[in-house]
Amino acid sequence: MRAQAVLDAATLESLLAAAVAAPSIHNTQPWRFRLDPDTQVLQVRSAPERTLPLADPVHRAQYLSVGAAVFNLRLAAVHWGWRPEVRLLPDPNDPGLLAAVRLADPLRADERRSDPGLYEAIQRRHTSRMPFTGRPVPEPVLAEMTTAAHAAGARLHLPDYGGTRRLLRLTAAAEERGQVHPDRAAETRSWITAPGADTPYGIPVTALGPPDAGRRLPMRDFTGPLPGVHRPAVWFERHVQLALLWTTHDRRQDWLRAGQALQYVLLTATAHGVRTSLMHQAMEWPDLRAAAVLARHKRCHPQMLIRFGYGPEGPRTPRRDLGLSKGTGL
Repeated sequence: MRAQAVLDAATLESLLAAAVAAPSIHNTQPWRFRLDPDTQVLQVRSAPERTLPLADPVHRAQYLSVGAAVFNLRLAAVHWGWRPEVRLLPDPNDPGLLAAVRLADPLRADERRSDPGLYEAIQRRHTSRMPFTGRPVPEPVLAEMTTAAHAAGARLHLPDYGGTRRLLRLTAAAEERGQVHPDRAAETRSWITAPGADTPYGIPVTALGPPDAGRRLPMRDFTGPLPGVHRPAVWFERHVQLALLWTTHDRRQDWLRAGQALQYVLLTATAHGVRTSLMHQAMEWPDLRAAAVLARHKRCHPQMLIRFGYGPEGPRTPRRDLGLSKGTGL
């Protein structure tokens, strides 16, 4: 029997650097990692202290975030020559263990498939809350994004003009609810950080975008009535390009798959120079999420609304410094 190859510390840190670059709701980074050096299984666990009890009471958004991190981890493992074997929710007696990624034998040279710049896109991808130009994304790129979602176990719907207006109305209704609900608004504001704040979590004020002067695009208002932090309103694109990510089931494992599909779509867009931002507001209210269901699909469970297009690169959000060694947790 061939001896199992050993994962070196430098490669491990590269894998985790890729994993934590994933998007997460309000940049909560609600994940923890632990490597068993004997089995070379990397556990991906939830971080209960970094959740949103009001906006995400059933932890669906947390699972999406963790799923995105798992996809980055898989992609990085293949890039560095390892075969990742992923099990979602592997232990029913350990609900905090969301995924187990076994780094099996190294890939042979002929097994390494080149990806279309996806690994390189991991560090380039981040949410842009700025106006886009409105220039249409070409059909071949849209087809790749749709194929990426399907390959990861989800679906990507590209609505027409009427469908886009409907989804924007639902998002605007959710945004309005969140602003008038004092506890919800306070929870959102608690994840905004001041410039120079010594924290790797949350969204810096400098990374927030301006409101839409035309009031067509309901970007999330993170600051509410906080004085001195509002940017002047600017005109956003007139023709908003949206995609609705959905799944045919709505279980915990489906949320994790949706998170992987989400990241696959975002990286595909980034590799083609397309900017993205996530519009999750309507998904946080059960009735509005139900209203986002596609009428032609009886088993449609909306998971995320993605805005995409061409435009400026938005500021980055911080990530926690790893400092992880084998046998310890992050």
